[in-house]
Amino acid sequence: MEAAGSPAAAGTGDDGPGGGAGETSGRLSREQLFVLVSAASMNLGCMMAYSILGPFFPHEAEKKGASNTMIGMIFGCYALFELLASLVFGKYLVYIGAKFMLIAGMFVSGGVIILFGVLDQLPKGPIFIVMCFLVRIVDAIGFGAVITASSSILAKAFPNNVATVLGSLEVFSGLGLVLGPPLGGFLYQSFGYEVPFILLGCIVLLMVPLNLYLLPSYESDPGEHLFWKLVTLPKVGLIAFVIISLSSCFGFLDPILSLFVLEKFNLPAGYVGLVFLGLALSYAISSPLFGLLSDKKPHLRKWFLVFGNLITAGCYVLLGPVPILHIKSQLWLLVLVLVVNGVSAGMSIIPTFPEILSCAYENGFEEGISTLGLVSGLVSAMWSVGAFMGPLLGGFLYEKIGFQWAAAIQGLWTLISGLVMGLFYLWEYSTTTRRSKPQNIVGTEEEQAALLPNEI
Repeated sequence: MEAAGSPAAAGTGDDGPGGGAGETSGRLSREQLFVLVSAASMNLGCMMAYSILGPFFPHEAEKKGASNTMIGMIFGCYALFELLASLVFGKYLVYIGAKFMLIAGMFVSGGVIILFGVLDQLPKGPIFIVMCFLVRIVDAIGFGAVITASSSILAKAFPNNVATVLGSLEVFSGLGLVLGPPLGGFLYQSFGYEVPFILLGCIVLLMVPLNLYLLPSYESDPGEHLFWKLVTLPKVGLIAFVIISLSSCFGFLDPILSLFVLEKFNLPAGYVGLVFLGLALSYAISSPLFGLLSDKKPHLRKWFLVFGNLITAGCYVLLGPVPILHIKSQLWLLVLVLVVNGVSAGMSIIPTFPEILSCAYENGFEEGISTLGLVSGLVSAMWSVGAFMGPLLGGFLYEKIGFQWAAAIQGLWTLISGLVMGLFYLWEYSTTTRRSKPQNIVGTEEEQAALLPNEI
């Protein structure tokens, strides 16, 4: 294993594809190992903190006078401000510095998570609701900084295995999503509202000195290309729509799945968190496989994007299930659908980053931390758009038409994005085929012209 300071391992200041350490040796350098440990701990802690609200906060907010629509807005505002933060941080990553951005974001996020734990002391009504919004907004800005910086650092350290690394680290994201709801539910049931937030906030804060020590610093010159040039590329725009549709599906479940399970199956709060395991665990297990396949066989990415979206659409039709199917809603069926949805989500989400990155490089974007910052900011921002729309739409539809129809309508997003993405790839294939045929004919004529005189 190479030392981090060796020429093969050094990524600092190099904007080329070999900027990540030790790719040629096929073994992890010390620098790469530190990046992996740092990213894994960040994914675990932040996802636990993000998912801990699901089992009990909607019920607690209801007691404080918040409607289902308002609860959806509290969940959704997080994503809206993460969107804005990601766009800004993605653009100015090279000026702020990826390491500083990540550490500062974790410090802010950990502090406001603890603050969220004392909101139950506020009086019922507008004061409680306003403070929920303010705390979630500040947390979103911190988390946006963390995600944008982390993705850029990982892509810089592992330029030839982006999907594999991101997919593997989704195990820790999934583990955080797995542990967060049941841990939050049981801590809430045993110790009350404050303890889950204080514990998780302290865990995130403890990761600040860890990352301060472990993370390398990657420097880069500002890039020449603008964010809007990236987002207006047709393929990038369509993949952005895919990310929005998938994210909105996840966000849709946050505020209302626990309410539906409590109402339909009468489970205690501690057990409601276990229902979320089906989705999070299957996503965590399947993501590394799809990441590996996306890197080793890039041509499979298009199939993952298309079919992953279509399968997700089917899952949301069956989540209720939608009344026109005349299938009785049962707990085992709900968990099974969530398991399948976790696999289809991994199939769709993991290829998006390397697909956008390769499209950017094909269209003249320089290979370096500046482009990685733009791509990371875009992916994080589009994820936030969906995460804002999902809870907001979910809370509203749940109040108006019930969970079954609301879930089916939500599934239309992924159905449309899957079909549109499939049509685009068919058009891209036909265009490439038409362009290659004349070139082959010209090449054949040139070969014949050169060879015929020798044969006479």
